[in-house]
Amino acid sequence: MKISLFVPCFVDQFFPSVAISMVKIFERLGHEVDYPEIQTCCGQPPFNSGYWDEARNLAGHSMDTFRDADVVVGASGSCGAMMKVFYPELFHGHAREAEVRALAAKSHEFSSFLVNTLGVTDLGARFEAKVTFHDGCHGLRELGIKREPRELLRNVRGLELVEMTEAETCCGFGGTFAVKYPEISTAMGEVKCASILATTADCVVSNDSSCLMQVQGILRRQRSAVKCLHLAEVLSGTD
Repeated sequence: MKISLFVPCFVDQFFPSVAISMVKIFERLGHEVDYPEIQTCCGQPPFNSGYWDEARNLAGHSMDTFRDADVVVGASGSCGAMMKVFYPELFHGHAREAEVRALAAKSHEFSSFLVNTLGVTDLGARFEAKVTFHDGCHGLRELGIKREPRELLRNVRGLELVEMTEAETCCGFGGTFAVKYPEISTAMGEVKCASILATTADCVVSNDSSCLMQVQGILRRQRSAVKCLHLAEVLSGTD
């Protein structure tokens, strides 16, 4: 299969190892990976802020970029939800509605694509650590992703998965939310981090690097040694 990779802004600018890990995983499975270099932001920041005309411009560029793709796989539940759920809402009644629905149908979040499309739950990965998992809001609530990343983690050699009590609680980032309401964002993040620390895990893993950036920032200020890793980074390691 030829897989077109959609790399969100946060991954491209701050966490490129996530995208590199995804490429390694798909190529190890025997697939061809395509990375269209003209791709840009999915349009979620202006969409969430009410600037829908500007969001349509960015979404339109994504449609043009991935028009000929067989399948599009993204490294983020948040950006994945933008393509699969909010693009159709953004273009409802628009001349490009059919086109955007076609893109939504072939767009997938990374863990969901592995488990539900490729039928892969064991990548032969090894990661010696005690790990807890954070459910990003959009991946969980908009895409219904809960089981898939845990199935993948349970098949990693040497990994012990422990659930935190606040696994489904928002980390407080929310993109523009953290900018508009920094005090509330920080308080929410502190609740999340307290739950992480209570597990005594070595690492917190998620499908969203933006959530992990929020969590890692708070943990570092608390002088915690807990690491934050995207699911793809954990799964890319082998014996």
